[in-house]
Amino acid sequence: MSKYDFVVLGAGPAGRRAAIQAAKLGRSVLVVDDRSKVGGVSVHTGTIPSKTLRETALNLSGWRERAFYGQGYRTKDKIESSDLNQRIAKTFDYEVSVLEHQFARNGVQTANGRGCFVGPNQIAIESICGDARMTEVVEAKKVLISVGTAPFRPDHIPFNTTNVLDSDTFILQPRMPRSLTVVGAGVIGLEYATIFSALDIPVTLIEPRERLLEFMDGEIVEHLIHSMRERGITLRLGCTLTHVHFSESGNPICQLGDGRLIGSEMVLFAAGRKGAIGGLGLEKVGIEADERGRLEVNRTTFQTANPDIYAAGDVIGFPSLASTSMEQGRAVACHAFGNAIETDDQKPPYGVYAVPELSSVGLTEEDARKAGISYECGIARFRETSRGHIMGLESGILKLICDRATRKLIGVHVIGEGASELVHIGQAVINLGGTIDYFVENSFNYPTLAEGYKVAALDLWNRLQVTPVEEEERASTRAAA
Repeated sequence: MSKYDFVVLGAGPAGRRAAIQAAKLGRSVLVVDDRSKVGGVSVHTGTIPSKTLRETALNLSGWRERAFYGQGYRTKDKIESSDLNQRIAKTFDYEVSVLEHQFARNGVQTANGRGCFVGPNQIAIESICGDARMTEVVEAKKVLISVGTAPFRPDHIPFNTTNVLDSDTFILQPRMPRSLTVVGAGVIGLEYATIFSALDIPVTLIEPRERLLEFMDGEIVEHLIHSMRERGITLRLGCTLTHVHFSESGNPICQLGDGRLIGSEMVLFAAGRKGAIGGLGLEKVGIEADERGRLEVNRTTFQTANPDIYAAGDVIGFPSLASTSMEQGRAVACHAFGNAIETDDQKPPYGVYAVPELSSVGLTEEDARKAGISYECGIARFRETSRGHIMGLESGILKLICDRATRKLIGVHVIGEGASELVHIGQAVINLGGTIDYFVENSFNYPTLAEGYKVAALDLWNRLQVTPVEEEERASTRAAA
């Protein structure tokens, strides 16, 4: 029986970061993954292919240049499915090769197969070699469960491989339908709905909740909704999907709870995911999952009910981001082998790679009101910056929120081109306890979109000159008038 200090189940962001960190601490490490190549959900069907698809769609459609050259402008007149697949395949090969090199350079061993607990510190790895099934049992001092998630597939949805698809099947071979219905307006659903809308494909989005992206700032979400409606995306908010049947031509028809019918050439069901814990044998090590296959952990150490077994990444639930999963994985390896690090103090950014993209860090206005914080907001509009005008940006805003009493920056929210890049400036200032004076007093390269921080901070500075008493007097004057 082979023995390892650390066995990692799943080679996604959490698993690979944990494995490499443990190896750098001088530990023997084995990564077990049932895919033919390493990378996990992130590389195979999640973050990397979906963001590659987004970039491909924006480039080939000429989306970024239409403000100058008109809505009819196209970089490529006829975009085909093969155009989408070609770039995804190249990116996939590159990501896998980089990860394989990192494992080899750090002495991390890999095994292709499905791991299953057969005892507290023993894992059976079942693999297929030709027509034969082979099982090897390994022993580990510490184990990390980082198997990620799989699409939620309710029984009443007639999934197939042609025109009713889940998000994993959809991205494996993306096609150009004449029309698309997306069920579920979470992060995944919104991204695909807006990406295909940018390709000029008619899109309908169905969501049972009345509000999109409840964890994002409400004003930013309103801008997203306005953008979606302006370009023709049909929103069916507060609507449930009761069932899907097929027309005589074979196209799917979605029936909503209020009786409305939505026909399209393809349906993408993206209403949630569940932990990919099937076959792990968790009952043999005293670990239970919730109804969506998520594992409960200590959010500081990431230990499960069994202290020698950790869990990290999407399988433990929110925030389910590749970036936070990587940090969780590193924290696991450090804690497991005596180098524990702090994980609670930093505020991570959230990124939604829709078209336009959104990114956020810190408190939203809703959070500030709930916490009873006296706050103020400042706004910069991309179209009013020189760089925004040069780029032809007609929309996009950068919003700062500060504590009125201390002037400390407590929230940054961005929608528009480069949002997921711009947010990191605000992230640094928030985590270092900075105030809006940093932006007011420092110079920014000109022309840049980052200059929006200075514009928004000056807007905030002007608002902060008005005291609460003056605000009350002005309100009384307006009411009397």
